[in-house]
Amino acid sequence: MTEITAFSRPKPDFVLNRPIWLLPSVGFMFLFFVLPLINNFWRSLTEDRAQASALFYYAKLFSEGYYRDVLFQTLTLSTFVTLICLVLSYPMAFFLVRHSGRLQSLVIFLLIAPLLTSVIMRTVGIQLILARKGALNALLDALGLPLLPAGLSSGTFAVYCGMVQVLVPFMVLSIAPVLQNIDATLEEAARILGASRLKTFLEVILPLSFSGILTGCILVFMMANGSFVTQLLLGGGKVITMPVLIFQQFSVTQEAAFAGAMGNVLLFLCTLCLVLQFIVVNRAKGRIA
Repeated sequence: MTEITAFSRPKPDFVLNRPIWLLPSVGFMFLFFVLPLINNFWRSLTEDRAQASALFYYAKLFSEGYYRDVLFQTLTLSTFVTLICLVLSYPMAFFLVRHSGRLQSLVIFLLIAPLLTSVIMRTVGIQLILARKGALNALLDALGLPLLPAGLSSGTFAVYCGMVQVLVPFMVLSIAPVLQNIDATLEEAARILGASRLKTFLEVILPLSFSGILTGCILVFMMANGSFVTQLLLGGGKVITMPVLIFQQFSVTQEAAFAGAMGNVLLFLCTLCLVLQFIVVNRAKGRIA
């Protein structure tokens, strides 16, 4: 009898497997990402040599009340946008994973469809919806309900609507894969042991989906911190955040070094968020293991 042995296909030794082919992509990232960051940081320290301290612009950013208020408003706006997106996105992600069935592809398409359009078109659309004679007021008038007050098409409310509309899909797509990977037998075991649906959700599903929640919150918070077009167009000059102020420093006052210092502060906050996510997720995995 002929002995049958497992056949393993040898790994082809293609030229493309060599590390040298990484050099174009690494060089591109270094040239157009790393070097600009280094140059931006260096200019923020040495642009104005008349100043006594290299950290002059950073000291100005944190010492003067106006700039502290702008930084605080930026963080406050990003935090509340993140919380709103979380509240809206978790039920959507749960429905997408557990109850959409054959409609899952359609739900995903409807979820990401707004991202396929230009941010300018989305922004103008929100202004038209919230306008005094816009679509929302027309609907309220047809239903005999009170109309929205004038001025909502530009300002804080419009900025929140625009940012939430853009960032909700990112939160949903961060939470849904984690919910998908939760073992259904854990829920069944909790129900067999007498836990209600609410208790099962609060003590089983919600803790196990924490990593997806954290990832979505970090992603949305960082994107909200750097959001510029939505805040500029929908803010109407009433919402001044760090990205809008950076734009003003470049285009109006021509203080590129000060704008670079502001950008570096935002970059540091985003890096801090990523480090926090890494630490928390690793600790959670260690507890689960």
